[in-house]
Amino acid sequence: MKTLVLDTTHKYLIIGCLEDDTCLSSVSELAWKRQSERFFPALEECMNKAGWQSEDIQQVVVTTGPGSYTGERIAMTFAKVFCTQAHVDLYTLSTFLIYAGQKDCMVMLDARSNRAYCGICKDGKLLEENIKTLDEIRTMENIEFVGDTELIEKESQDLDFIQNIIDVRSSWEKVDNVHTLTPHYLKSKEELVQ
Repeated sequence: MKTLVLDTTHKYLIIGCLEDDTCLSSVSELAWKRQSERFFPALEECMNKAGWQSEDIQQVVVTTGPGSYTGERIAMTFAKVFCTQAHVDLYTLSTFLIYAGQKDCMVMLDARSNRAYCGICKDGKLLEENIKTLDEIRTMENIEFVGDTELIEKESQDLDFIQNIIDVRSSWEKVDNVHTLTPHYLKSKEELVQ
């Protein structure tokens, strides 16, 4: 099965061409606020390395967020249009899981204003998600942190996003109606009350 995987929700541009559980080619680069200008050149580069034409793609996996408002829309818009036109299946995956993979950890992604999007992950599943202040996160003990850990003065880890996507295949969710798919905007309790 030839699968195109896409993520533009946060600071990385991630594109991969998978054949079953093997990555044929991938792009994983820091592209903060440049995902829209880098998306199509990186997609073309990745597909050329894999030797694929657009008609070779049999399914697409796209992350849903949380992340930046614009970033969440870039890959998702492409995926929705492509899957509709090519009549291929579309699957979604939480952005937290591409950071966690199979680790038992808390993924933290910069949400600005001294806050982070937080996802508790275990065995390739997202158990809980919320927004916490950096001060709240600093008080947490006995947990492994992954993601934007520099926000709490911890060393960041190198992550293999494409392998993590493969490793959490059981968490890919098939989209039955592509037209109703929307990004996942995680809101704090205060924002929900307003």
